[in-house]
Amino acid sequence: MKIHLPRVLRLGPLLTLLTLLPCALPPSAAAENLPVRNLQGTVHGFLEMRAEDGHVVASGDIVQIAHADRVTSRTVFTFKDGSTDDETTVFSQRRTFQLISDHHIQKGPFFPHPMDLMIDVPTHQVTVRTTGKDGKQEVKTDHIDLPPDLGNGMVALLLQNVRADAGDLTVPLLVTTPKPRLVKLVISRHGEDSVSVAGASRKALHYEIKIEIGGIAGVVAPLIGKAPPNLQIWIIGGEASTFARETGPLFEDGPVMTIQLASPVWPEPAKAGS
Repeated sequence: MKIHLPRVLRLGPLLTLLTLLPCALPPSAAAENLPVRNLQGTVHGFLEMRAEDGHVVASGDIVQIAHADRVTSRTVFTFKDGSTDDETTVFSQRRTFQLISDHHIQKGPFFPHPMDLMIDVPTHQVTVRTTGKDGKQEVKTDHIDLPPDLGNGMVALLLQNVRADAGDLTVPLLVTTPKPRLVKLVISRHGEDSVSVAGASRKALHYEIKIEIGGIAGVVAPLIGKAPPNLQIWIIGGEASTFARETGPLFEDGPVMTIQLASPVWPEPAKAGS
């Protein structure tokens, strides 16, 4: 494999409101240990993506629909340059949380390596669509032994629902490099940060995510300066926790981007007589 930052890196959908039973986790607990507490329904949320200089480069929508014990959540970012980052995640919420499928597409001038990854967990089938130098589409399908707690599209959901005093959480993730392979996300708590919501002070739990490549590649990568950078996620806790912010690159060697909640902005009302 190539030794660099995995291309499929974004951990969204970020705002899907999956609620899992809060429970004390032992160190390096697996995501599959979290049982479902509240069944999820319909959600429509808004996100924004900012570059390191603070400018908004993309606006996002997340739409979640529930049918019985199956939930479909789609997050779409539309960039100002016409690029799109589109991820649809389907998961079940019968007693325990489990990924069914995840379809992640990145395309447009913002992405130097356009990507189309489809993961079908029940069939253990992973399909990667790429565009060759000749402009022709190439399709490669692999059968991979996927773990039951695969976290593609749902990492932030887990963090919304673990106790603040929980130990490290380990989540397997499938990435393309460009060949599909499994890596581990080791998620640890990094204290609290103060934030403001409509002028009111709140506390956000800060989590750091380390990507462990594993194997010889994982040993060599740090030595040649190609180890994936750590990601940061903030969760506002309470009776019903919610995602607040995420920072990290979207693709290998990409710039650090910030994804956070957004609110509608209303135009100023016209003044009388104007």
